[in-house]
Amino acid sequence: MKKIVLYSEGSASSDLASGGYGTILLYSKKERLLRGSVVNTTANRMELQAVIEGLRALKEPCAITIITSSAYVVKGIKEWLELWVKRDFTKVKNLDLWQEYYTLAQSHSVEATLVVSPIVNSTNERCYQMVQEEIQNA
Repeated sequence: MKKIVLYSEGSASSDLASGGYGTILLYSKKERLLRGSVVNTTANRMELQAVIEGLRALKEPCAITIITSSAYVVKGIKEWLELWVKRDFTKVKNLDLWQEYYTLAQSHSVEATLVVSPIVNSTNERCYQMVQEEIQNA
């Protein structure tokens, strides 16, 4: 199974009514950048969208380490998701995205790691810069 590191960041601007996500996938010495923007969204949705886009890009089952500054995403994956599944996703915020994440993650081995700030990790900082550019260009 290939080992992939998925760096992700997302953010939203209430002033600009838009949000952006940035993902960097690393495999061996290869790197793939994914980015995008959405209007009328939230930071939590963009944080989760960044992870989803990374998972979508993978063509085969992989061992994935997600590195993000989003406590929402890490807690969702590590603490809340199992209970949500047992309760058939009843009363879950961002239901559409969490269901999509769950479907995509089934074929992979996923581990999620929280970094204190995107600035602490240079690759997450690059993701964050992509996010800011996407928000400005949306």
